[in-house]
Amino acid sequence: MEVKTSLLDNMIGVGDMVLIEPLSEDTFIENLRKRFDHNEIYTYIGSVVISMNPYKSLPIYTAEKVEEYRNRNFYELSPHIYALADEAYRSLRDQDKDQCILITGESGAGKTEASKFVMSYVAAVCGKGQEVNKVKEQLLQSNPVLEAFGNAKTVRNDNSSRFGKYMDIEFDFKGDPLGGVISNYLLEKSRVVKQPRGERNFHIFYQLLSGASDDTLQKLKLDRDFSKYNYLSLDSATVNGLDDAASFRTVRNAMQIVGFMEDEVQSVLELVAAVLKLGNLEFKPESRCNGFDESRIKDKNDLKEMCELLGIEQSVLERAFSYRTVEAKMEKVSTTLNVAQAYYARDALAKNLYSRLFSWLVNRINESIKAQTKSRKKVMGVLDIYGFEIFEDNSFEQFIINYCNEKLQQIFIELTLREEQEEYIREGIEWTNIEYFNNAIICDLIENNKNGILAMLDEECLRPGTVTDETFLDKLNTVCAEHQHFESRQSKNSKFLTDHSLPHNCFRIQHYAGKVLYRVEGFVDKNNDLLYRDLSQAMYKANQSLIKILFPEGNPAKVNLKRPPTAGFQFRASVGTLMKNLLTKNPNYIRCIKPNDKKAAHIFTDSLVCHQVRYLGLMENVRVRRAGYAFRQAYEPCLERYKMLCKQTWPHWKGPAREGVEVLLKNLQVPAEEFAYGRSKIFIRNPRTLFFLEEKRRQCLEDLATLIQKIYRGWKSRTHFLLLKKSQVVVAAWYRRFAQQKKYQNIRSSALVVQSFIRGWKARKLLRELKHKKRCEEAVTTISAYWHGTQVRRDYRKFFRANAGKKIYDFTIQRIMQKYFIGLKKTMPSMSPVDKSWPARPYGFLDGTHQELRRVFHLWRCKKYRGQFTEEKKATYEEKLAASELFKDKKALYPSSVGQPFKGDYVEITKNPKYQKLNSLVEDKVLLADVVSKINRANGKGAPRIFLLTKKSLVLADQKTGQVKASVPLLDLSSVSVSTQSDGFFALKLKEGSTSAAKGDFLLSSDRLIEIITKLHRIGATSADRNQINIDISDEFLVQFKQDKVCVKFIQGTPKNGNGVACKRKNNRLLEVSVPSP
Repeated sequence: MEVKTSLLDNMIGVGDMVLIEPLSEDTFIENLRKRFDHNEIYTYIGSVVISMNPYKSLPIYTAEKVEEYRNRNFYELSPHIYALADEAYRSLRDQDKDQCILITGESGAGKTEASKFVMSYVAAVCGKGQEVNKVKEQLLQSNPVLEAFGNAKTVRNDNSSRFGKYMDIEFDFKGDPLGGVISNYLLEKSRVVKQPRGERNFHIFYQLLSGASDDTLQKLKLDRDFSKYNYLSLDSATVNGLDDAASFRTVRNAMQIVGFMEDEVQSVLELVAAVLKLGNLEFKPESRCNGFDESRIKDKNDLKEMCELLGIEQSVLERAFSYRTVEAKMEKVSTTLNVAQAYYARDALAKNLYSRLFSWLVNRINESIKAQTKSRKKVMGVLDIYGFEIFEDNSFEQFIINYCNEKLQQIFIELTLREEQEEYIREGIEWTNIEYFNNAIICDLIENNKNGILAMLDEECLRPGTVTDETFLDKLNTVCAEHQHFESRQSKNSKFLTDHSLPHNCFRIQHYAGKVLYRVEGFVDKNNDLLYRDLSQAMYKANQSLIKILFPEGNPAKVNLKRPPTAGFQFRASVGTLMKNLLTKNPNYIRCIKPNDKKAAHIFTDSLVCHQVRYLGLMENVRVRRAGYAFRQAYEPCLERYKMLCKQTWPHWKGPAREGVEVLLKNLQVPAEEFAYGRSKIFIRNPRTLFFLEEKRRQCLEDLATLIQKIYRGWKSRTHFLLLKKSQVVVAAWYRRFAQQKKYQNIRSSALVVQSFIRGWKARKLLRELKHKKRCEEAVTTISAYWHGTQVRRDYRKFFRANAGKKIYDFTIQRIMQKYFIGLKKTMPSMSPVDKSWPARPYGFLDGTHQELRRVFHLWRCKKYRGQFTEEKKATYEEKLAASELFKDKKALYPSSVGQPFKGDYVEITKNPKYQKLNSLVEDKVLLADVVSKINRANGKGAPRIFLLTKKSLVLADQKTGQVKASVPLLDLSSVSVSTQSDGFFALKLKEGSTSAAKGDFLLSSDRLIEIITKLHRIGATSADRNQINIDISDEFLVQFKQDKVCVKFIQGTPKNGNGVACKRKNNRLLEVSVPSP
């Protein structure tokens, strides 16, 4: 039977490169061109997907397309990335195999977009539900956040990933996503401080300045003008097709969905703003007496704003840019930084600040999207990592990026080429050996622990003495000179001595993708990636908690003198971990190719595509697929899957699985050249054969489903009949019971009617007899009553004449009381509690009642009056009551304060613009603000001060300038001393040993002494965390002024300057206060 396959029929070009005839590099590229010109951007090589970047939007990613490829055979429809994603997802869900999707290609080939399509497809086809949808949304929304902070515009790609990303998506047994884990590799942090011509810094800087509100920018102390920031390149600040303002809103929304708190988002934006401010710092030399130059910051405004954003003291960070402290085991050496070193320190801090922020973002996203359950999970990994890079000027970043691509190519070689051949040999299948380039020798050149380039670079960075890029190159020339993939003009290999295309300060490596020339300048510094310890410690002193998390090595309590690992070592370890992870999963490959360097649609550059086809090893992959078999499967699962296609193997095969497969294929008349028998697997050469088996299986399953439906419908009909029969018996029984009950009820109701008539007749007869009897009894009773009434009236006349006086007296007293209460109601006094008037009593015998009513009325009137008080008025009266308890009959000044209301704020500190700055310095609510006089112990004269009292402290400030002179926590206040006279002097005594006691006690004078002392006393009484303040009332007390104690003595007399109070110094130990006599 011929099976129609859309992969092969009506196809533009060839959908699977395995089927191309004849096979050559030219036909391969021509097939790609033909399909690209017709917007067919996906092509297969067996199970490998080739993806061409169209540089335009295509209508092939709709929801209808998702449903079209859902649960379909890989080769059933035209090539698409959805087919690979569906194959990987179904293998994970149904066969319980962990999957990984490796997306490789040059920068600009569309790797990031391909990873998005894979994730969006998996999200669309997996389960639904509120919790599942939340997990899917968080996984998808992590992409905009990471792209904003990790992607940038380059000459090859407007949205180039400048970091490597590997995401493990975790699923439960049903195939529903539970969460994920993201790993990031080598953020290109050098881009923060410098960008090549025609490229931009990371997207987030431009998005923040373009999309943030004016209020946000003002809080971050930023300006929208890109030209004001040295770290932002201006020639490519705006990119066609990128809306930075809209992207910023998308990023903010994505961060909210992923689970970032608002304060975390604000902290992240503050760090981004700090990096921009850091780039504007410029330094100037300043000569010192020892002849060395010391760097100084030219304009400290940006430094000040950056320190305010991060919560760092300006002097601490300024010193870190001028000095460097080197710590040995037993000593510290501080050296000055010149201007060049200061600029290096600035850029190092900016790079570390941004890269650590990016790593924190990844960890924070992982906290939100990680799986909550601890049960066994299925994993699908998606790798989106930098493509192979060959620039005009290649440095350390390109070197380790290309090293990573070499490792990925090595995995591809092992799992796709070498494993293919070894499996055929293992299974005993005839195989024509194909020669291919094994790049393990290049990987060994780079990562060998003894003679590898990375090992030598680490060794050069760690050795004592003068270390430069030139000494590193000399070492390479010595060790790697004879290596066939290493080229250097200064090596001992004579064939490169006259190669003028190879500069003296460069070396060249022949990668699998071609030769790449690396300039050694900057290799040592970038590998060291040093950040001065002074800067780390300065960052750790920041008030912002996120900064402390990013710079844990700055903690003085955890100083580690061990040298941190180099960038190359860290990256090699990360790549090694990644490779081990990938080798544990079933790989799926997407090979991305960019058709041109102009980032334009409809342009296909043959030479560029040919170069990518070569270094991706696609031709070798096709040759292996054509020489071998496209599909293989163990005999047991193959027989289990297709056994229903043959009567001999269905439903159970009794013999060995291989014999069952042989019988099955023979019965289906599959040509012998289309398959081969291995030792443990069946090998199928052509995908059409596999699809033929799948189609037959589908038809057979439909027939089986029909049979199952028929049997089920028969069982269901029989069950329904038996249920009806049983129901009929039950209904008949109930009906017979109902009929008998009805007949019985009719007979019973008839009997009841007859009985009721008889009982009625008897009752009526008895009623007539009872009525006659009752009438006779009523007649007798009436006659008897009349007779008794006559007798009683006769006796009452005698009784009334004997008690008439008492009755008249009681009636008279009752009328007098009624008149008294009515008169009292009309002459009631006012509702004022101080009104002591009360109506005169009209009768002497009511004296006790009159006084008791007066007392009750006064109590009721007071209660009504108290009920009208507001909370504020109650507090005022409570303060007045407290003042009475403290000073009544103890202080001569108290009577004059009774009539004065306690206002609290006498200088209008919240409204007076003169004291706005002072008000902002006070954290708590101001309970009292007044002008007092601070007494000078030297001459006894007073100086005006603003006195502020809050729940936690009291503040003394200059009256003219508002400058704070003293701030004393109330916890440090032990007692207050006042005299018994009518003066306003009071002494605030501080606890010995407290921080505020250094300058001694305070001797103050105020006309509102009563209010001040009362509020101080009430604060201490209502606070649970401090003792009550003692009030000492005496005409003589001691005051501690710094180191000396001075006695303050109050005497009555007439001061020289009039009727006021005068303070005069008698000697070093005595201040005498003259108070007017009362």
